[in-house]
Amino acid sequence: MARLAAGVVLVTAHDPDDGPRGEDVGMTATAFISVSLDPPLVLVSLRNGSRMDDLLADVPVWAVSILAEDQRHVAGRFAMKNRVSDRLLFADLPYARGEESGAPLLDGALAVLECRTENRVLAGDHTLVVGRVLSVGLPLGGGGPLTYYQGKYRRLG
Repeated sequence: MARLAAGVVLVTAHDPDDGPRGEDVGMTATAFISVSLDPPLVLVSLRNGSRMDDLLADVPVWAVSILAEDQRHVAGRFAMKNRVSDRLLFADLPYARGEESGAPLLDGALAVLECRTENRVLAGDHTLVVGRVLSVGLPLGGGGPLTYYQGKYRRLG
């Protein structure tokens, strides 16, 4: 599967139960696809037992930032396993908080989505989370997408 190029996204959610103001949680994903246009549905694959998998089992709304080619550092930062604190990972990143989800939507992303979980399907060592798209943002600017191919982040072209 390393020979299949994939787009790179940052999946985010707000954990209201973590501390007095809650905590933002983020995860890099390459297993993210559009499922349906009517209704608008997307799917993300989460490793079973990951913090994001556990959080989205309890929190029904979440967000996705489709990363641009100049956001490789963001993808690498949120792909690290055994991180100490998600709070520190968001500290220097510009973002807006989603109106529907309360989750971070990254500035500079190619597009941002807010979703509500419609279904969860256990699939081997992952859970497939199907989300209904509640809102879409298409920030100004451009650039190409960040892609992942043969174990490395890449640019198209």
